[in-house]
Amino acid sequence: MKRRWIPARVALAAASAVALAAVTLSPQQADASPGSPAAPARAPSAASDASLAGRLVAALGGAAAGSYYDSTLGRLVVDVTDGEAADLVRAAGAAPRVVEHSKAELDSAHATLDSRITTPGTAWAADPRLNKVVLTADPTVTAADLARIKDTARSLGSAVVVKRSATKLTRFIAGGDGIWGAQYRCSLGFNVSRAGKPPAFVTAGHCGKVEADWRASNGGPVIARTEAATFPGRDYAIASYTAAVDHPSAVDPGLKPITGAGAATVGQAISRSGSTTGLRTGTVTALNATVNYKEGQVTGLIETSACADSGDSGGPLFAGSTALGVLSGGSGNCGMPVPAPRTYFQPVQEILAAYGATIP
Repeated sequence: MKRRWIPARVALAAASAVALAAVTLSPQQADASPGSPAAPARAPSAASDASLAGRLVAALGGAAAGSYYDSTLGRLVVDVTDGEAADLVRAAGAAPRVVEHSKAELDSAHATLDSRITTPGTAWAADPRLNKVVLTADPTVTAADLARIKDTARSLGSAVVVKRSATKLTRFIAGGDGIWGAQYRCSLGFNVSRAGKPPAFVTAGHCGKVEADWRASNGGPVIARTEAATFPGRDYAIASYTAAVDHPSAVDPGLKPITGAGAATVGQAISRSGSTTGLRTGTVTALNATVNYKEGQVTGLIETSACADSGDSGGPLFAGSTALGVLSGGSGNCGMPVPAPRTYFQPVQEILAAYGATIP
């Protein structure tokens, strides 16, 4: 049988030494512009940027309005609402940018959208580069629904902008190769450990909701069983291994080690993988995104520009050796360069906390 090459996914090495992977259902100027006085550019570090952003947001309170990594500047940019806060950001080594909308305003607008709009095919997230909540409606949203959505957006003023997507928003579910359930396949996210419990892996909740048992091949023996799943609301599941298979904390190609979990930063370079499209790269475009699937609303997601396709659900999002999330869904596919695809991931730190698990 021809070996399936599935790069950049957590590998599951079977006793036969065949590496398996996956379970799948199928405009203000920044203060630190190149010519302005500021801390010197440094080598990008996703972990340090996420940590610095968290510390600054905590220290600045209501004066902070978001943050993102600017690859051109090579620095973390922090949105602020006053000059004093800008001075504190600059002193911490990041680039301040004075913006119109506070984090409280954006959070309030986001919460209003969460409570008022449940139309399938819609998604939104605060974009710190625009200092707005960007709401996207896909082609399945009718003209009447879009008119109501725009009315809601207008009631929130300039804090919300509405865009129309040319591609359908969906969970990436498909039958095909990979780790199989009775009807679907999903991509394995990350292998995890739990004190006093058998080894397990995490994947998308919409995978675990429809499949109880998982196999390494279509019709093969069961190697894992879904233990718990959450969807909608959130989108994560955990499956315990029931067979003697190796379960390294690594991703293909090359079984690169995954040594821990971390938080994503807007602008951060990332990789993702899945049983359909293998290894793909992109950047984090937003955090705390809300998506309305036909099954219901999912909140708190990471939005990225990396493409995905049917069968990639549950696959890992990572940066270097750090796990960031598992794939929930998105719009577009890997065969369409324009407009850029959009994908959404359940943050892995929340999954680990929910199940008392660690990586590795």
